[in-house]
Amino acid sequence: MQYRQLLSVLEENADPKYREFHKRLLKNDKLNVIGVRIPILRRIAKQFNEDVDKLMSFPDEYYEVTFIKLTAVSNLKYEDFVLYVGKCVSLIDNWATCDCFTPKCIEKHKDDFLPYVYGFSDNDGEFYQRFALTSLLHYYVKEKYLSIIFDLVEKSDTGHYYVHMATAWLIAEVLVKYFDYGIKFLQLNTLDVKTHNKAIQKANESFRLSDEQKKLLKEIKR
Repeated sequence: MQYRQLLSVLEENADPKYREFHKRLLKNDKLNVIGVRIPILRRIAKQFNEDVDKLMSFPDEYYEVTFIKLTAVSNLKYEDFVLYVGKCVSLIDNWATCDCFTPKCIEKHKDDFLPYVYGFSDNDGEFYQRFALTSLLHYYVKEKYLSIIFDLVEKSDTGHYYVHMATAWLIAEVLVKYFDYGIKFLQLNTLDVKTHNKAIQKANESFRLSDEQKKLLKEIKR
Protein backbone atom coordinates (compact mmCIF):
# COMPACT_ATOMS: atom_id res chain seq x y z
CA MET A 1 0.00 0.00 0.00
CA GLN A 2 1.32 3.42 -1.00
CA TYR A 3 0.89 6.58 1.07
CA ARG A 4 -1.96 8.00 -1.01
CA GLN A 5 -3.75 4.67 -0.83
CA LEU A 6 -3.38 4.70 2.94
CA LEU A 7 -4.88 8.18 3.14
CA SER A 8 -7.80 7.03 0.99
CA VAL A 9 -8.47 4.10 3.31
CA LEU A 10 -8.34 6.42 6.31
CA GLU A 11 -10.73 8.89 4.70
CA GLU A 12 -13.15 6.07 3.88
CA ASN A 13 -13.21 5.09 7.56
CA ALA A 14 -13.41 8.61 8.98
CA ASP A 15 -16.11 9.50 11.49
CA PRO A 16 -16.56 13.31 11.69
CA LYS A 17 -18.20 13.21 15.12
CA TYR A 18 -15.46 10.99 16.51
CA ARG A 19 -12.87 13.31 14.96
CA GLU A 20 -14.17 16.31 16.89
CA PHE A 21 -14.50 14.33 20.11
CA HIS A 22 -11.02 12.80 19.88
CA LYS A 23 -9.38 16.04 18.84
CA ARG A 24 -10.68 17.68 22.02
CA LEU A 25 -9.26 14.82 24.10
CA LEU A 26 -5.84 15.08 22.47
CA LYS A 27 -5.51 18.73 23.51
CA ASN A 28 -3.04 19.48 20.72
CA ASP A 29 -4.34 21.95 18.15
CA LYS A 30 -1.36 21.29 15.88
CA LEU A 31 -2.45 17.72 15.17
CA ASN A 32 -4.23 16.96 11.91
CA VAL A 33 -6.84 14.36 12.84
CA ILE A 34 -8.86 12.43 10.25
CA GLY A 35 -11.14 10.76 12.78
CA VAL A 36 -10.59 7.00 12.51
CA ARG A 37 -11.27 4.84 15.53
CA ILE A 38 -8.42 2.91 17.16
CA PRO A 39 -9.62 -0.66 16.35
CA ILE A 40 -9.66 0.26 12.65
CA LEU A 41 -6.19 1.81 12.87
CA ARG A 42 -4.88 -1.39 14.44
CA ARG A 43 -6.37 -3.49 11.65
CA ILE A 44 -4.77 -1.26 9.04
CA ALA A 45 -1.41 -1.49 10.82
CA LYS A 46 -1.42 -5.28 10.43
CA GLN A 47 -1.27 -4.82 6.67
CA PHE A 48 2.25 -3.41 7.10
CA ASN A 49 3.64 -6.24 9.24
CA GLU A 50 5.93 -7.28 6.39
CA ASP A 51 6.63 -3.78 5.07
CA VAL A 52 7.46 -1.61 8.08
CA ASP A 53 10.27 0.22 6.27
CA LYS A 54 7.87 1.52 3.65
CA LEU A 55 5.40 2.60 6.32
CA MET A 56 8.08 4.42 8.30
CA SER A 57 9.03 6.39 5.17
CA PHE A 58 5.54 7.93 4.95
CA PRO A 59 5.20 11.56 6.10
CA ASP A 60 3.69 12.25 9.50
CA GLU A 61 1.07 14.71 8.31
CA TYR A 62 -1.75 13.05 10.24
CA TYR A 63 -2.21 11.70 13.75
CA GLU A 64 -3.56 8.44 12.36
CA VAL A 65 -0.52 7.76 10.14
CA THR A 66 1.86 8.13 13.08
CA PHE A 67 -0.41 5.96 15.21
CA ILE A 68 -0.36 3.24 12.54
CA LYS A 69 3.44 3.41 12.36
CA LEU A 70 3.83 2.84 16.09
CA THR A 71 1.21 0.10 16.10
CA ALA A 72 2.93 -1.76 13.26
CA VAL A 73 6.30 -1.52 15.02
CA SER A 74 4.75 -2.74 18.27
CA ASN A 75 3.63 -5.89 16.43
CA LEU A 76 7.23 -6.86 15.58
CA LYS A 77 9.42 -9.39 17.32
CA TYR A 78 11.66 -7.83 19.94
CA GLU A 79 14.84 -8.00 17.86
CA ASP A 80 13.15 -6.06 15.07
CA PHE A 81 11.16 -3.77 17.35
CA VAL A 82 14.25 -2.26 18.99
CA LEU A 83 15.55 -1.23 15.56
CA TYR A 84 12.65 1.19 15.25
CA VAL A 85 11.75 2.15 18.81
CA GLY A 86 13.96 5.26 18.96
CA LYS A 87 12.46 6.66 15.77
CA CYS A 88 8.97 5.84 17.00
CA VAL A 89 9.37 7.63 20.32
CA SER A 90 10.73 10.69 18.51
CA LEU A 91 7.41 10.90 16.62
CA ILE A 92 5.20 10.96 19.73
CA ASP A 93 3.61 14.35 20.34
CA ASN A 94 0.46 13.53 22.31
CA TRP A 95 -0.61 11.38 25.24
CA ALA A 96 -2.87 9.03 23.26
CA THR A 97 -0.19 7.89 20.82
CA CYS A 98 2.21 7.47 23.73
CA ASP A 99 -0.12 5.47 25.95
CA CYS A 100 -1.23 3.19 23.12
CA PHE A 101 2.37 2.38 22.15
CA THR A 102 2.54 -0.83 24.21
CA PRO A 103 4.73 -3.38 22.40
CA LYS A 104 3.92 -6.79 23.88
CA CYS A 105 7.37 -8.10 23.01
CA ILE A 106 8.80 -6.09 25.94
CA GLU A 107 7.06 -8.45 28.37
CA LYS A 108 9.51 -11.27 27.66
CA HIS A 109 12.51 -8.94 27.33
CA LYS A 110 12.13 -6.64 30.32
CA ASP A 111 15.78 -6.76 31.36
CA ASP A 112 16.96 -6.32 27.76
CA PHE A 113 14.75 -3.25 27.33
CA LEU A 114 15.79 -1.50 30.55
CA PRO A 115 18.69 0.41 28.92
CA TYR A 116 16.18 1.91 26.48
CA VAL A 117 13.91 2.90 29.37
CA TYR A 118 16.85 4.62 31.07
CA GLY A 119 17.78 6.37 27.83
CA PHE A 120 14.28 7.70 27.20
CA SER A 121 13.98 8.76 30.84
CA ASP A 122 17.19 10.80 30.54
CA ASN A 123 15.90 12.62 27.46
CA ASP A 124 14.57 16.14 28.06
CA GLY A 125 11.58 15.54 25.78
CA GLU A 126 8.20 15.37 27.51
CA PHE A 127 6.98 12.34 25.60
CA TYR A 128 10.32 10.53 25.75
CA GLN A 129 9.98 10.64 29.52
CA ARG A 130 6.30 9.76 29.45
CA PHE A 131 7.01 6.72 27.28
CA ALA A 132 9.68 5.58 29.75
CA LEU A 133 7.19 5.92 32.60
CA THR A 134 4.30 4.21 30.81
CA SER A 135 6.63 1.37 29.84
CA LEU A 136 7.47 0.95 33.52
CA LEU A 137 3.76 1.06 34.31
CA HIS A 138 2.81 -1.59 31.77
CA TYR A 139 5.67 -4.05 32.27
CA TYR A 140 7.79 -3.35 35.34
CA VAL A 141 5.51 -2.99 38.36
CA LYS A 142 7.08 -6.05 39.96
CA GLU A 143 8.93 -6.22 43.26
CA LYS A 144 12.18 -6.86 41.37
CA TYR A 145 11.98 -3.50 39.60
CA LEU A 146 10.61 -1.21 42.32
CA SER A 147 13.98 0.36 43.12
CA ILE A 148 14.39 1.23 39.44
CA ILE A 149 10.91 2.75 39.32
CA PHE A 150 11.57 4.88 42.39
CA ASP A 151 14.93 6.00 41.01
CA LEU A 152 13.48 7.07 37.66
CA VAL A 153 10.40 8.86 39.02
CA GLU A 154 12.64 10.92 41.30
CA LYS A 155 14.55 12.06 38.22
CA SER A 156 11.48 12.74 36.08
CA ASP A 157 10.83 16.32 35.01
CA THR A 158 7.36 16.66 36.46
CA GLY A 159 7.27 20.27 35.35
CA HIS A 160 5.99 18.73 32.12
CA TYR A 161 2.26 18.09 32.59
CA TYR A 162 2.23 14.69 30.89
CA VAL A 163 5.31 13.55 32.81
CA HIS A 164 3.70 14.71 36.06
CA MET A 165 0.55 12.73 35.30
CA ALA A 166 2.43 9.58 34.22
CA THR A 167 4.56 9.71 37.36
CA ALA A 168 1.48 9.94 39.57
CA TRP A 169 -0.22 7.14 37.63
CA LEU A 170 2.85 4.89 38.00
CA ILE A 171 3.22 5.47 41.74
CA ALA A 172 -0.51 4.89 42.22
CA GLU A 173 -0.13 1.51 40.50
CA VAL A 174 2.81 0.67 42.77
CA LEU A 175 0.62 1.53 45.77
CA VAL A 176 -2.11 -0.78 44.53
CA LYS A 177 0.24 -3.72 43.97
CA TYR A 178 2.91 -3.12 46.62
CA PHE A 179 1.33 -0.80 49.13
CA ASP A 180 3.98 -1.04 51.83
CA TYR A 181 6.80 -0.23 49.41
CA GLY A 182 4.81 2.56 47.80
CA ILE A 183 3.84 4.35 51.01
CA LYS A 184 7.39 4.14 52.35
CA PHE A 185 8.58 5.78 49.14
CA LEU A 186 6.03 8.59 49.43
CA GLN A 187 6.99 9.14 53.06
CA LEU A 188 10.47 10.09 51.86
CA ASN A 189 8.89 13.19 50.27
CA THR A 190 11.24 13.07 47.29
CA LEU A 191 8.51 13.92 44.77
CA ASP A 192 7.30 17.48 44.29
CA VAL A 193 4.16 18.25 46.28
CA LYS A 194 1.84 18.35 43.27
CA THR A 195 2.90 14.93 41.97
CA HIS A 196 3.00 13.42 45.48
CA ASN A 197 -0.61 14.44 46.09
CA LYS A 198 -1.76 13.44 42.61
CA ALA A 199 -0.36 9.93 43.15
CA ILE A 200 -2.31 9.69 46.40
CA GLN A 201 -5.46 10.95 44.70
CA LYS A 202 -5.19 8.41 41.88
CA ALA A 203 -4.49 5.57 44.31
CA ASN A 204 -7.47 6.55 46.44
CA GLU A 205 -9.68 6.41 43.35
CA SER A 206 -8.85 2.70 42.97
CA PHE A 207 -11.23 -0.01 44.13
CA ARG A 208 -8.20 -2.22 44.77
CA LEU A 209 -7.14 -0.47 47.97
CA SER A 210 -8.83 -0.96 51.33
CA ASP A 211 -10.40 1.85 53.33
CA GLU A 212 -7.60 1.52 55.86
CA GLN A 213 -4.94 1.89 53.15
CA LYS A 214 -6.70 4.95 51.76
CA LYS A 215 -6.86 6.45 55.25
CA LEU A 216 -3.09 6.00 55.64
CA LEU A 217 -2.50 7.70 52.30
CA LYS A 218 -4.66 10.67 53.21
CA GLU A 219 -2.59 11.12 56.35
CA ILE A 220 0.59 11.66 54.35
CA LYS A 221 -0.89 14.12 51.89
CA ARG A 222 1.23 17.27 51.78
